[in-house]
Amino acid sequence: MSAVEFRSVSKTYRARRVIDSLSFMIEAGERVVLFGPSGCGKSTTLLLIAGLVAPDAGEIRLDGKVVSTAGRIDAAPRSRGVGMVFQDLALWPHMSVAENIGFGLRARRVAAAECRKRINEVANLVGLGDYLDVRPGELSGGEQQRVALARALALEPRFLLMDEPLSSLDAALSRRLRGEIVRLHAELGFTLVYVTHSQEEAQEIGSRIIDLGKS
Repeated sequence: MSAVEFRSVSKTYRARRVIDSLSFMIEAGERVVLFGPSGCGKSTTLLLIAGLVAPDAGEIRLDGKVVSTAGRIDAAPRSRGVGMVFQDLALWPHMSVAENIGFGLRARRVAAAECRKRINEVANLVGLGDYLDVRPGELSGGEQQRVALARALALEPRFLLMDEPLSSLDAALSRRLRGEIVRLHAELGFTLVYVTHSQEEAQEIGSRIIDLGKS
């Protein structure tokens, strides 16, 4: 049974077919990169996995269960076990690092003590244990990226979706964080679906690459 399966999935925006009859399978625990040029449907594929948009045609399965079908979302995003890191990170500037990391936990009404425990665990995991009271605007780009990653990991996702999260960083910092992402994947065992248009990034992060530019 595959962790993620697309069966002839299509999606159109404003009369433009962004994804056309896309089929693929991702096994549980894989580290898969969706690769290709701008406009080939990489980010849309992540949104479809997360349940934030519905396909126009086809079927999407997570862990063997149908979660989206043509024109319909059959399983709500919060029930899918998905954590997502967006390209713009989407951090709350008025919140501390701890508050940002714990945002999803509070939304799910996790008990305060468990919330604090989980925040501390993931902050230490990504090297932010000493920055919990700091606001994102006081952090470097790499540290902000770690906050976004920690926020996603705090929910203990089965699937971690990352949409070109390192594109705004310099080359040296990007390489360092690629290594951190691979390390965290090995340590935590989630299924990683990572989007990039960089061939170097794709080769370093992915154990397998799906080239959407050729689909």
